[in-house]
Amino acid sequence: MANERLRAALRAAGFTLQELAQQVEVDTKTVERWISLERVPHRRTRRKVAELVKTDEVQLWPSLANDLYTKPNEDTEIVHIYPSRSSVPFALWEELISGVQEHMEVLVFSGQFLVEQHNILPIIRRKSEKGVAFRFIVGDETSDTVIQRAIEEGTTGGLEGRIQMMRRYLSKVSDLPNVEVRTHSTILYNSLYRFDDQLLVNGHAYGALAGENPVMHLRRVPQGQMWDHYMNSFERVWQKATPDTI
Repeated sequence: MANERLRAALRAAGFTLQELAQQVEVDTKTVERWISLERVPHRRTRRKVAELVKTDEVQLWPSLANDLYTKPNEDTEIVHIYPSRSSVPFALWEELISGVQEHMEVLVFSGQFLVEQHNILPIIRRKSEKGVAFRFIVGDETSDTVIQRAIEEGTTGGLEGRIQMMRRYLSKVSDLPNVEVRTHSTILYNSLYRFDDQLLVNGHAYGALAGENPVMHLRRVPQGQMWDHYMNSFERVWQKATPDTI
């Protein structure tokens, strides 16, 4: 299929194919392939194109939403939507976790994968010493809401065990400066993973495992409503949660 977004942007900006090719120093046939075959230019070239037509790269080439080096569309909070948590690229988790400069906040029942797949504990130790603030809200495995979720997922006893393991993991860093861990018994409508101005929202569907449910990647923008909506929810749960003493 042709890249109609790029074709429309060129027309709106008043560029012919030949003129754009001259501006970005490529052959005209190369520009033709960008449109007719949906080829994606190299990073430096596409940035030049985006600047010339005054449009974000992701708007011109939507497939770049997963590219960690591409600036997201400036007009939206939504960076990307993944069909499941399992489909969120491993590299994205690594980039977000390792790149935290000020705040990391997590609302989950378990979140055990953060430790076992992404080795987050050494990162917490290192970054908390530099002033990065960490707040974790994990489930109370004895609460009715956790027990009900486990029944609905078909993992009776399993979810409770994963929560216990996560609490044990976090107990190794909970006494560090700038690290706080609490437990909650609220209904978990969404798991939230905040990394400075980036937020992964893992919505939950009845009877489905967390890893099977879609994830929205949001970013904080001026006057953004979705960011505030979810982070206000985090704060409400935080206020009701209990400091963990495991």
